[in-house]
Amino acid sequence: MSFLDSSLYIWIVLPLLVFFARLADVSLGTLRIIFISRGRKNLAPLLGFVEVFIWIAVVSQIVSHAHNLLAYLAYAAGFAAGAYVGMYIEDRLALGVQLVRIIVPGNPQDLIKKLQTSGYGITCVDGQGANGPVKLIYAVVLRKCLNEVLTIIHQSYPDAFLSIEDLHTKQGGIFPLQHEPIDFIFWGRK
Repeated sequence: MSFLDSSLYIWIVLPLLVFFARLADVSLGTLRIIFISRGRKNLAPLLGFVEVFIWIAVVSQIVSHAHNLLAYLAYAAGFAAGAYVGMYIEDRLALGVQLVRIIVPGNPQDLIKKLQTSGYGITCVDGQGANGPVKLIYAVVLRKCLNEVLTIIHQSYPDAFLSIEDLHTKQGGIFPLQHEPIDFIFWGRK
């Protein structure tokens, strides 16, 4: 390898390779952790294998060219970009299931009917709030359906009290049919 070729590799190609490899492995690592936390453990080992393989290849290149500050900067920038890209991908996939708790005053039959008509299973409980009787409505929804559910709620009760939390797993329940087969195909279970 000539001096020019060597210099081109060390100062341009290597930092670019390091950046994109680090972006890929951190994105995979971010997705792996998110999949595990959402109960999607079947894909995590494969992602972990690829993630570590990329990481060790990148580290070996940096160590063999230890004097290259640009490679160090590319490593750090790739890490930051990879974390962002991993979260972005996961957000776009909208994996998981969420519990939506809705607390509204009185007897919100219109909201209950709209949610049921849209295919969502709900559970209602009578309660007592600070200002009188309330209805607690629970809906377990696929994360990819959350915006639709929130739209229905805000149309009926814009001031409803809501709390939303991620669920690790779900078993049984009623979900809109257009979403269920996709969840089953990609993840092998409901």
